[in-house]
This record gives sequence, C-alpha cells and structure tokens, in this order.
Amino acid sequence: MIGEPPAGPAPAPAKPAQPRNPLHGLTLEAIVKALADHYGWEQLGELVPIRCFAIDPSVGSSLKFLRKTPWAREKVESLYLFMLREQRREQQQQPPQR
Repeated sequence: MIGEPPAGPAPAPAKPAQPRNPLHGLTLEAIVKALADHYGWEQLGELVPIRCFAIDPSVGSSLKFLRKTPWAREKVESLYLFMLREQRREQQQQPPQR
C-alpha cells in the first residue's frame, strides 16, 4: 500500500552517548595496564585475588582470563573506578599552584 514503511527489519536505534560513564570508550587492555601501572602486579594480585595477576602476570594472560570470566572483569572494572575516585580526591586535596 501507499504510505506504508518498507518491509524488513527496523533500523537499530542510535546508541545514546555516555558522557558520565568513565568506562565508556576504554578497552579492557587500557584498564588492566592502568591498574598494573598504578598498583603494580603484586598489589593488584592482592586487591583482585586471581591467578593471572599473582602468578607470572602479564597483560595478555590477564585479558584472556578476564574476557572469559565476567565476575573477575567486574571486579577489575570496579577497582579501576575506585582508582579514578582516589586520584580525583588526591588532586582536590592538593593546594592550587600559583
């Protein structure tokens, strides 16, 4: 009929922007590297007790495990968000430079 939309699947709605989500646009690799740089592998293994952080740690082995294990990935993402909050607090407590 005239005026009817064409048959077929409807176009997918555009994904909304996530301006307040600090994880948006970050890769898991970037998160693991930032945590390893900030805490070091030893402390990271204590904070998130998984073998890939404690025994012969590497970014590659960590990514392989975290991509397969949702609960571990959630812990790592939570620790990353905690690290960001702590860094913000430290910046706010420093007196302004002149």
